[in-house]
Amino acid sequence: MKTKYTIEDMDRIADEIRSRIAIKPEIGLILGSGLGQLSESIQDPTVIPYHDLPGWPLSTVEGHAGELVIGKLEGKDVLVMNGRIHFYEGYEMSQVTLPIRVMQRLGIEIVIVTNAAGGINQDFTPGNPMVITDHLNLLGMAGPNPLRGPNLEEFGTRFPDMSQAYDRKLVDLTRKVAKELDITLHEGIYVCLAGPTFETPADLRFLLNAGVDAVGMSTVPEVIVANHGGQRVLGISGITNKSFLYGEGETTHVEVMETGKILAPKMMELIKGVLRSL
Repeated sequence: MKTKYTIEDMDRIADEIRSRIAIKPEIGLILGSGLGQLSESIQDPTVIPYHDLPGWPLSTVEGHAGELVIGKLEGKDVLVMNGRIHFYEGYEMSQVTLPIRVMQRLGIEIVIVTNAAGGINQDFTPGNPMVITDHLNLLGMAGPNPLRGPNLEEFGTRFPDMSQAYDRKLVDLTRKVAKELDITLHEGIYVCLAGPTFETPADLRFLLNAGVDAVGMSTVPEVIVANHGGQRVLGISGITNKSFLYGEGETTHVEVMETGKILAPKMMELIKGVLRSL
């Protein structure tokens, strides 16, 4: 499988998607661990398994179905990624972020990125969403930034600004919608680590002291590439567990998936409310 993609490669995938749908998606959604049931609300869906798309990397993690679901949600034409690709699965950053590039070639202007995250902020209650106001790009600071290599001028500048990686108007709208729907909405800073190991207590205390509110293993590379291509981004984390800063408990993927069942209805209601208000 390819690890570097040309514009022609991206357009080949985009053309394959266009050949199967009658609508022009305007909003892209990426669903995190345990949130796959959100795609069941799509009206008149067209389902495209990832393995049907030339060069598209495949999800290997439980809770990530590995398919595009394209249709209408709250009157908006949407493209939903039911399952994402992670760096820890052995993929290169160019593969992890390929779906964002394809969305850009399809003309999608808004991307809503969701994930399952551990709550480092001890005031957070698991089972509630958190709107992401900013991120700490530890993974990218250490080297594997998704924009490393030749710049694709067709998408954006060599040195893109990240001062507003998460669209402030979309964040404000999400706050408003959550209040109207009486959904408890945390907000804060998300950090992406490489994974697949969960964090040690020392890791967590370091991140807490760095000002991080939630931790996960995704999202940030996608957000960087989305910003590079001029898309507006809304990020929502589902807080699945409270982090154990002093080793007083154990975090498991099963716990993440189970809490996801509680989170999914709230996340869906919130996202649908945002779509209605756009």
